[in-house]
Amino acid sequence: MVVWSLVGTVVFITAVASASGWYAAGRVLLPMEAIRAEFAKLSTHHLDRHVPLPRTDNEISRLGRTLNKTLDRLYTAVEQQKRFVADASHELRTPLAALRTELELALAQPATTDWPRTVRDALGDTLRLQHLTTDLLLLARLDAHTHDMRPATREYVDLTGLVREEVARRHPPPDLAVNLHLSNVSAHDPILVRGHRVLLARVLGNLLDNAERHATSTITVRLTHHPDRQQAILEVCDDGPGIPLEHHARVFERFTRLDDARAKDSGGVGLGLALAHHITTLHQGTLHITESSHGAHLTACLPTHTVTPEVPGPPSP
Repeated sequence: MVVWSLVGTVVFITAVASASGWYAAGRVLLPMEAIRAEFAKLSTHHLDRHVPLPRTDNEISRLGRTLNKTLDRLYTAVEQQKRFVADASHELRTPLAALRTELELALAQPATTDWPRTVRDALGDTLRLQHLTTDLLLLARLDAHTHDMRPATREYVDLTGLVREEVARRHPPPDLAVNLHLSNVSAHDPILVRGHRVLLARVLGNLLDNAERHATSTITVRLTHHPDRQQAILEVCDDGPGIPLEHHARVFERFTRLDDARAKDSGGVGLGLALAHHITTLHQGTLHITESSHGAHLTACLPTHTVTPEVPGPPSP
């Protein structure tokens, strides 16, 4: 009898312990089930939803907060992509509609059409489409971080030579002067930037394009080297209407145009400064607007490098 009593007691205690453990585990895992159920409902159309968080501060609540932060970033990225696609569609549709209208009017009255002017206008719209699609493809490639942006594919670029070449190849209107100033730059000690020459040239090219569209008579390009800070500062200034302080951050957003002074008919589509900012950031640099009393003053800061030449060892015996 004593043995059976002990066996019964052990079985009872085991059953109670198992039931208590099962109940406790269920209580602990209940928030996990709520998180799983809510997460299963998510889709690209409901990324603004969050998983429920338990009131206790434990591993489960921290997991839920991490999931919600990830969902917020994903939602922001998807919304940016949607806006980008919508803006790109609008920008492509506008020159296509203008081109179609020009050609339809010309074909409707072929005898009275000024064909050289029609062809020139159509060519202008075609070139604008080409520039736009080129910028869109470059933005997509940079956003995807393709092989062109891997560190192994980067090289040491002579920034001094690049700036000189880019300024020399410009052909501004006769009434517009482009001045280049080099500060603390030695002809025998090039400013070396680790990156991609074509992309760095695109940064300066876009800044000069922006300056040419809005300058009144003068554009100033200034390159300054600070070897003690291992930094190169590239500035592009124009004497145009300038950029209002409240728009200093917005001008680096894609498809951003400001007032009538920076309108579409001046040739810009609102991607030049966004591209320049993106490329500068990928090169561990910054691009910002420096306050100026007259005109726009854009400043790019890039890290520089010092390459120590290899000293050959003693010849082998």
